[in-house]
Amino acid sequence: MAEVIAQNEIEQRGWNSVEVRSAGIAAFDGGGASSGALRAAEAHSLDLTRHRATFLTKEVAIWADLVLVMSPSHFMSVTELGAGEISSLITSFADTREGGGISESVPDPVGGTEQEYLETFDLIQDLVNKVLQKIGPSGCK
Repeated sequence: MAEVIAQNEIEQRGWNSVEVRSAGIAAFDGGGASSGALRAAEAHSLDLTRHRATFLTKEVAIWADLVLVMSPSHFMSVTELGAGEISSLITSFADTREGGGISESVPDPVGGTEQEYLETFDLIQDLVNKVLQKIGPSGCK
């Protein structure tokens, strides 16, 4: 969901210099989005039907200027791949307070209710907006 949310927000801002990719540590390479994620995206007029999962590899991790993860375990995986210096927990990166540093995970709604997917979607959308405000139109690839 984060990728389609970020792409939509970037498009809404008219930014041409920011590219977003999604990858997971437990992704089934080439697998589609879950039915809950599809419905949550559709409820916000976004389309996830063409989404295909990408497994996080070293090449994928080091391609980025910034890697934002959903949980501390994801951060550890990215660090093990050699991209720890360009990585952050999205909740921490999005924290705009002086000194910041929220270290909460974004809940994984897999297997959850429709409401859990919608709540997670809204949380990710809020975090993505805060991140984009922070980096500006040329902050990343």
